[in-house]
Amino acid sequence: MPRAVSTYLFRQTALGVHLLDQIARAGFELVEIDCARSHFDYTDARRVREIAEWFADSTVRLHSLHAPTHRDVEGPSPHNVISLAFLDRQRRQDSMDEIKRALEVAERVPFRFLVVHLGVPGEEFDRRKFDAALTSLEHLQLFASQRGVEILLENILNELSTAARLIEFYEHSHLHQLRVCFDAGHAQLDGGVEPALELLRGRIASTHLHDNSGAKDEHLFPGDGVIAWDQVLGLLRQHAPAAPLVIEARSGEPPRAALEKAAAAAQRLERISAETSS
Repeated sequence: MPRAVSTYLFRQTALGVHLLDQIARAGFELVEIDCARSHFDYTDARRVREIAEWFADSTVRLHSLHAPTHRDVEGPSPHNVISLAFLDRQRRQDSMDEIKRALEVAERVPFRFLVVHLGVPGEEFDRRKFDAALTSLEHLQLFASQRGVEILLENILNELSTAARLIEFYEHSHLHQLRVCFDAGHAQLDGGVEPALELLRGRIASTHLHDNSGAKDEHLFPGDGVIAWDQVLGLLRQHAPAAPLVIEARSGEPPRAALEKAAAAAQRLERISAETSS
């Protein structure tokens, strides 16, 4: 299984060739780019061209993009927020337009998946939001498929997209082929990783692997928190053997130090996986 990492690891740093070179030297073969504009401005043609040229000359592959959750630098304004589940039609349309700008990156550098959120963190349940999200996803799926990209829903910490709510959404909608990016850290804070994996079995196409203390969404490196990774990896191997193990930790350290820790975490997961399969 190729080593994979999300650039969420250093989303406060502008993504460029130098940073990608460090990712390659750290031994990662797949990359997910986090589309925070301060990190990767997907609307900047020069920056997109630079990134595309780097991937064209590298053995590292762009695995996925994480769709933007804010239009610009995150701030207090509610008008900055992106959500596919807005009940207000204009705000929902504006959100779709922003996500489509990120999808256009695939015209310059191919990638397989776009990871999206259903709603925002902490959002309360409202069945009307399922209908709003369905309308958004129907539109975005067509736009994405024309560019060779598959949209994945991520389980996040709100009342619209926990593992159980995602199953409810699938039953409510006709998007039965829509698959999931399984976030282990979020699942741990929503009743445990194992129950969530069982609920989403057969739908997992990619992952976000990070750890926490069991109290808040800390995005620690796998192995630095309370998650039982031997059980998690065993279930992932059983239910989603083709899904890459994408490390999505957060670090305030310089990129080189952060990548050293990410590589050590990847090695730890590989060792655990080998031990549990023997």
